[in-house]
Amino acid sequence: WRGDHGLPSVDVDCLTVLAYAKFAGAPLKVHKITNPWRSPTGILPALKTREAGSFSQPSKIIIQLRKQKYNADYDLSAKEGADTLAFISLLEEKLLPALIYTQWVDAKNYVDVTRRWYAENIPFPLNFLLPNRIHSRQLERLRLVRGDPVLEPGEQVEKELYHDALECMTLLSQRLGSQRFFFGDSPSSLDAYVFGHLAPLLKIKLPSGKLQQHLNTLDNLRQFCTNILGLYFPSESREAPGKKVSTHANGGDFDNEPHKRRNQILSVLFAVGAMLGYAVLSGIITIKHAPAQLEEPPTAEEGDEEEEE
Repeated sequence: WRGDHGLPSVDVDCLTVLAYAKFAGAPLKVHKITNPWRSPTGILPALKTREAGSFSQPSKIIIQLRKQKYNADYDLSAKEGADTLAFISLLEEKLLPALIYTQWVDAKNYVDVTRRWYAENIPFPLNFLLPNRIHSRQLERLRLVRGDPVLEPGEQVEKELYHDALECMTLLSQRLGSQRFFFGDSPSSLDAYVFGHLAPLLKIKLPSGKLQQHLNTLDNLRQFCTNILGLYFPSESREAPGKKVSTHANGGDFDNEPHKRRNQILSVLFAVGAMLGYAVLSGIITIKHAPAQLEEPPTAEEGDEEEEE
């Protein structure tokens, strides 16, 4: 996903991958798009390689980069490697669910910020369809992470999620301490994951900002995110919040994907079907079922006339 609000991307997973690639020095050609159907995997982020195909999900992309000798964790000790795995698990179990909730489930944030951004940036006519589809996926992801397939939003759920997230951020702040990065002067995969999860909270202004308020009290984490933006993404960090960028910028090379024709056809059919369905449901188009009428036999007079002719 493309960036906004002074971020290189508005998506947590995309931010994680972009940060790791920068830390490891991977020479990636980055395409920032706003239509996931143009991705080689159909979702974002995605990594396309010549030899091994395409990959999604930050963990799989990072593994692939390591196989190509781009390893930001090369200098870590065994203990630091174990700590990395432990803190990444903590992020995904405690902080990620609250991030999903605050962006995609909290009614005020979702309507005023999240859905609005995606609706304004996804190309027409998909901007009428994909935000709701992404919302459903995020809710399913929340249920999967929480291990509750029937989880429903509510005050108690929100309280539990935010409690875990605040506790997680406090632990991260204590672990970082006064260091520049979590393991000294060089960033690692843990720094990429922490940055990817915290930067949206720091930069995207939300009407309901309980998590943001707590993050702003943790000066070292706030400075940590600001430093990474300034060092590794200077062009984005200088952009004014909400600056508009063409939704087609840097996405043109994906047009060479082998599935381009399929994606175009599916996009058009899906959009047309959805618009027709909306028109029928809203009463713009009505379908009348007229009973079939049997043709009446000609009258005697009509028969005589036909014979005379």
